[in-house]
Amino acid sequence: MAKTVAIAIDGPAGAGKSTIARRIAKEMGYYYVDTGAIYRTVAYFMDLLGVSPKDTDGVERYIDELTVQIEYDEDGLQHMIMNGMDVTGDIRTQDISQKASLISAQPVVREVLLDMQREVARQHNVVMDGRDIGTVVLPDANVKIFLTASAEVRAKRRTDELLAKGQKADFSRILQEIEQRDYQDTHRAIAPLKMCRDSVKVDTSEMTIEQVVQTIRNIITEKVG
Repeated sequence: MAKTVAIAIDGPAGAGKSTIARRIAKEMGYYYVDTGAIYRTVAYFMDLLGVSPKDTDGVERYIDELTVQIEYDEDGLQHMIMNGMDVTGDIRTQDISQKASLISAQPVVREVLLDMQREVARQHNVVMDGRDIGTVVLPDANVKIFLTASAEVRAKRRTDELLAKGQKADFSRILQEIEQRDYQDTHRAIAPLKMCRDSVKVDTSEMTIEQVVQTIRNIITEKVG
């Protein structure tokens, strides 16, 4: 069987990983795997049960009652299926985002989800984004990108995104949440967010989406062809 190609994109919350990874995957005909959505699904499941993401005993008790599947629609968009239900829209809240960061630090959760993520990469060419793809999930990825931007820029983007959807958005609060998320992700004991030695850092603070996509495509071409 021909060896598959894996593109790993890591970086902090709000750096644009999902948007960029989805574009790259679509252009290259690869599978896009949003690992953050997988952890959000676990956090959402535990939230429905009233289990705190910090409650190790509770998480370990109920994790076996959860089944998580990834499905793709005709446009290649990833859908998260939780115990047979599509929860793709339900998991996209700031509250679930914060809880996903906390629950991703639970060893049992990482153990359960690690094989799922690696299996997708074994079977398909993938662009996978998250916090520990290059360091833990796919350490042998063909290309590793560390996508980042200043906290202020990321907060501004998130604020504009919410306002464009007609939702309320407070820049100061969003900035505070992003900084808190950064701290949680970089200081957790298990698989903290950090840049690999063989990653290429791409700071998107002063770049458009098109510029970021082209920059990463150039990196991929240089490393993979």
